[in-house]
Amino acid sequence: MGVGDFAFVAEVPVRWSDMDAFGHINHARMVTLMEEARIQWLVMATTLAAEADTPTGSQAELIKSAMIVHVEIRYQSQLRHDDSPLRIGMWIKGFRSVDFTIGYEIRGAHAEDDSKPACVASTQMAVVDVEAHSLRRLTGVEKDHLRSWSRA
Repeated sequence: MGVGDFAFVAEVPVRWSDMDAFGHINHARMVTLMEEARIQWLVMATTLAAEADTPTGSQAELIKSAMIVHVEIRYQSQLRHDDSPLRIGMWIKGFRSVDFTIGYEIRGAHAEDDSKPACVASTQMAVVDVEAHSLRRLTGVEKDHLRSWSRA
């Protein structure tokens, strides 16, 4: 799970409340852990844009207008509290005119970089015009931004 393999790798701690009665990370809590990783990525991307003195307005618009429309998770092995912090590699899998998809590979803290991920997932995010309550098209600047976070 090298830095070059993903657009961003987040480390997300597992809380006791994330566990189910069998000692595994609860399937519904995995969505929350993925959200925490996604927020780390968005904060980092915004900080990098500000440090590079590039316009962040379009990026900010993309972040605040994106909403999840589909989540897909495939569990390939169990994850437990001892696997904390989870290492969550993310990248932009693709985009269309009104949406984009984020890919995830999730491994425990002690997993080898080249090991099979314990979980693979994706979230499809649609962009909306917040005031009109309708879908809107991605701008060229937003598409370029998403393209820059595609998997190497």
